[in-house]
Amino acid sequence: MLQQASTSTELPAGLSPCSPGLVIPSQVNGHSSGPNAHGGELREDLQEFLGQDAPLHLLDDLTKVNPVTLETVLRCLQARYMADTFYTNAGCTLVALNPFKPVPQLYLPELMKEYHAAPQPQKLKPHIFTVGEQTYRNVKSLIEPVNQSIVVSGESGAGKTWTSRSLMKFYAVVAASPTSWESHKIAERIEQRILNSNPVMEAFGNACTLRNNNSSRFGKFIQLQLNRAQQMTGAAVQTYLLEKTRVACQASSERNFHIFYQICKGASVEERLQWHLPEGATFSWLPNPERTLEEDCFEVTREAMLHLGIDTPTQNNIFKVLAGLLHLGNVRFADSSDEAQPCQLMDDAKCSVRTLASLLCLPEDPLLETLQIRTIRAGRQQQVFRKPCSQAECDTRRDCLAKLVYARLFDWLVSVINSSICAEPNSWTTFIGLLDVYGFESFPDNSLEQLCINYANEKLQQHFVAHYLRAQQEEYTVEGLEWSFVNYQDNQTCLDLIEGSPISICSLINEECRLNRPSSAAQLQTRIESALAGSPCLGHNKLSREPSFIVVHYAGPVRYYTAGLVEKNKDPIPPELTRLLQQSQDPLLKVLFPTEEKSQEEPSSQSRTPVLTVVSKFKASLEQLLQVLHGTTPHYIRCIKPNSQGQAQTFLLEEVLSQLEACGLVETIHISAAGFPIRVSHQNFVERYGLLRRLHPHTSPGPYSPFPDEGHSGWSPHAKEAMLQPLLQDILHTLPALTQAATPGDPAEAMPASVHCGKTKVFMTDSTLEVLERGRAQVLEQCARCIQGGWRRYRHRKQERQRQAAVLIQAAIRSWLTRRHIQRLHTAATVIKRAWQKWRIRMAFLASKELDDVEEKHLFQAPCSLSSFPLPQAQTRLLGAIIRLWPLGLVLANAAMGVRGFQRKLVVWACLQLPTSSPSSYTIQTIQEQAGVASIRALPQGSIKFHCRKSPLRYADICPEPSSYSVTGFNQILLERHRLGHV
Repeated sequence: MLQQASTSTELPAGLSPCSPGLVIPSQVNGHSSGPNAHGGELREDLQEFLGQDAPLHLLDDLTKVNPVTLETVLRCLQARYMADTFYTNAGCTLVALNPFKPVPQLYLPELMKEYHAAPQPQKLKPHIFTVGEQTYRNVKSLIEPVNQSIVVSGESGAGKTWTSRSLMKFYAVVAASPTSWESHKIAERIEQRILNSNPVMEAFGNACTLRNNNSSRFGKFIQLQLNRAQQMTGAAVQTYLLEKTRVACQASSERNFHIFYQICKGASVEERLQWHLPEGATFSWLPNPERTLEEDCFEVTREAMLHLGIDTPTQNNIFKVLAGLLHLGNVRFADSSDEAQPCQLMDDAKCSVRTLASLLCLPEDPLLETLQIRTIRAGRQQQVFRKPCSQAECDTRRDCLAKLVYARLFDWLVSVINSSICAEPNSWTTFIGLLDVYGFESFPDNSLEQLCINYANEKLQQHFVAHYLRAQQEEYTVEGLEWSFVNYQDNQTCLDLIEGSPISICSLINEECRLNRPSSAAQLQTRIESALAGSPCLGHNKLSREPSFIVVHYAGPVRYYTAGLVEKNKDPIPPELTRLLQQSQDPLLKVLFPTEEKSQEEPSSQSRTPVLTVVSKFKASLEQLLQVLHGTTPHYIRCIKPNSQGQAQTFLLEEVLSQLEACGLVETIHISAAGFPIRVSHQNFVERYGLLRRLHPHTSPGPYSPFPDEGHSGWSPHAKEAMLQPLLQDILHTLPALTQAATPGDPAEAMPASVHCGKTKVFMTDSTLEVLERGRAQVLEQCARCIQGGWRRYRHRKQERQRQAAVLIQAAIRSWLTRRHIQRLHTAATVIKRAWQKWRIRMAFLASKELDDVEEKHLFQAPCSLSSFPLPQAQTRLLGAIIRLWPLGLVLANAAMGVRGFQRKLVVWACLQLPTSSPSSYTIQTIQEQAGVASIRALPQGSIKFHCRKSPLRYADICPEPSSYSVTGFNQILLERHRLGHV
């Protein structure tokens, strides 16, 4: 954001925002602007507006001022200027107030990048970087016309040169983003050369005037060349009407070009000796040398010239020639009493002629003779006559020599700069033009220079009027919009007076130049007044003693003196002066005046083509410039000078008001505020905003063709428009809903947007465009969500199918792994079973071995003892078998399955060989109720657990439930751990 040095809103002493003491002069440049100029009712509105508490310095756009009058606009600019806010929008124009003080925080590279990276730079505070970024984005968008131009206008001292310089720095920062290191170096060199062209051209083309310390005395159009990637590859400079008369003639309190003062103040001791510029030397063409300005920086100029490819020897050669021109100004002649004798030099001028001849490498005698004697060619034989010149003629020839050398030197510098910074024709495709021309001028003595300067300003003002004011209102009428016209100041009448056909001021001056007779100032005035008496822009002043005429320009009336007007328009260059300079041995003068060049004053005997005058040349170059501007998209920056003294924090109401009237700013604000700056053709409008029909509840968002001419090339324009009209109406019907959605909290603002449908275009305001873009973004967001939902649904279904397939594959693998595992368990169980059977047999064998020492009598007593028992025969046979097979009986008695009840008890009793008394007198307790050894030979160790490796498959590590009757250990052979009860 912009950095403000102060946020104070104080106005000058004695004035307040609602002060009735604001006195505006009743007549400024011929325009009424007093307190009663707008009527009493408007004055009441103005007082009501000025009495509001809203701070004026916060209004970034003058179209928001209400009511829009000269006074209210003046108040707003004054409040912003006192708050150190120097840029304000005025519709399509940017108003720039000259702060007259350094404000470095407004032009930092970080701020340039911030405006360049902003999504909407117009949302930031007004700045020249906003205009620069808008032009750069227009070039990138490739919307016709692709080429852009920025017209920087304003009075002398309003800050046009600084604005152009800042814009060039901005483009050097944002339009240079090469990818490779080598191209980056090339881009840096080009940018540096473009920026270095400024100090050189300002040193040789700017001077200190009554109104500006750094006034441009020439016009320039800088063409910044961009390639297809919108990177700056070069630039070209075109100049207009250098004020070369300033070299030999300076007004009071003004100075010569900056370069002369830089040489005298910045040269070293050796350079002074070389250029014959001793300390304390005075030169008649170097007025006010005691004033030191910021522009007197010799080292900056030399360094910039070095970067442009002008080496040190060439620089010294240039400065030596300029020093010679300073000595030429000290050459003065004494009036001769005899007309047949040439004028003699003044006593103090002989040394100057000698020094001049030495510096310019010219022979001294031919140089002096050329200044004193005029050569005349007459008759069919082209006989040469030599005529001594009068003192005035000698001074004129001296001044002509100085102007000729300086003009050639300036043009050569421009060509060197162009050759250094200009890119190849096939390396750039588009350009951004910066037009910095001299501002409107009105001095006490105005001559041909001021007439051409003000003529150029009239043409630029007419270009602005034709491009924006008049074209906009005429387009509204053609499109059928209901539009109340704004009365604007059209300067076409003034242009007809200056350049009209067949009779105008320029044509009359050129005709005087073609006549072979001495020019008379009074006669020229009479011809102009009689031939152009019917023009309302031609004024008269019968009280003036000197011949003159008045032209009422759009910025005010200016008086031009006719004395010397025709001579300046002829700009005669004596051929002997050109031949003299062609004899120079100086390397630079040889380049400036080649020997094969023909003088304009030496036409052949067969050719009588009239010599082009200054006005004709300037008019042709100006027409060429306007053709370039008409082929681009123009942007306007109006520079305003708050005061003529160049003081900071000083805002003079009268001076600023006259500038506001002169540039037609109020008319611009009126049309910009009440008009429709956005205009789009019907077809482009439907193409971009046709998708808004989805938001309309009564419209089917069915397919439509935004290109009605596809496949129907024979359709008439009326048929195409008829096809587009329903679509346009459907789109426009969605605007109320969009506007209401944009401002849900304020019903007053939820009105239908300002948009009108013309015959071929749709006209709307910036706010309407924002609403449409917001609705378009909403529809695109809905479409994006729909696409994203369909994609997510497809992706979810795909993932679900993949998951189900993975589950089936995993189930099949798990089942296969489980079957394989069970088979392995079965195999292992079989092996264990066989081993257990072998171990059981071995244990039975060991048990039988332990019982071998039992007496045989016990085996036979058992049946005898049983004789007392009345046992059944079946039990008797069983008991006998148990006694005979007692080891097997012992096993069966403790088995999980086998005999039950009383038979089991008998088996136990027989195996233990108890006495043959009553069996009921004994309590038999099985081994399951006791803790300790349960086997004859082996000690039970509990259940054996099999540990299997955990499988990655689900449930693969779980074995089937073992049977309750299965064997769970090797040691539990004879007995199990369950109770048999008491026998």
